[in-house]
Amino acid sequence: MENDLNQDKAEFKTFGMKIENLSILYGLFLIIWGIIISLLSESNSFTSYIPSFLGIPILIFAYSSIKFSSKKKLFMHIVVFFGLIIFLGGLDIIRSITSGNFFENYWADLSKLMMLLTGTIFLIQCIKSFIHARKIKI
Repeated sequence: MENDLNQDKAEFKTFGMKIENLSILYGLFLIIWGIIISLLSESNSFTSYIPSFLGIPILIFAYSSIKFSSKKKLFMHIVVFFGLIIFLGGLDIIRSITSGNFFENYWADLSKLMMLLTGTIFLIQCIKSFIHARKIKI
């Protein structure tokens, strides 16, 4: 019992939850975002579903890190890799801004902005989690 309490105290938490749970919520958010934006924009383009397609592996690997705790480190590194892809994809908003086409394609630019902002926040939390894990040597 005491070991469980020590493990729980040693676990990194952000926004009141473990990083794996935050990752699951983030994956779900991305999936739902892509679907809703695609429906609202009445887009027939594959690209409007990019957040959803990136959210799926985040959801799967975050869940796997909980289900298969012996592989947590590997699965969470994969989650962060997809988080990095989301952040980098969001940087494409800079191209829209510099070309003077910012929000000409409202839904696409809104998705890019969302990916940039949430990707940044997500990566920061993941990095904090990794630093915390190194400090306690999980």
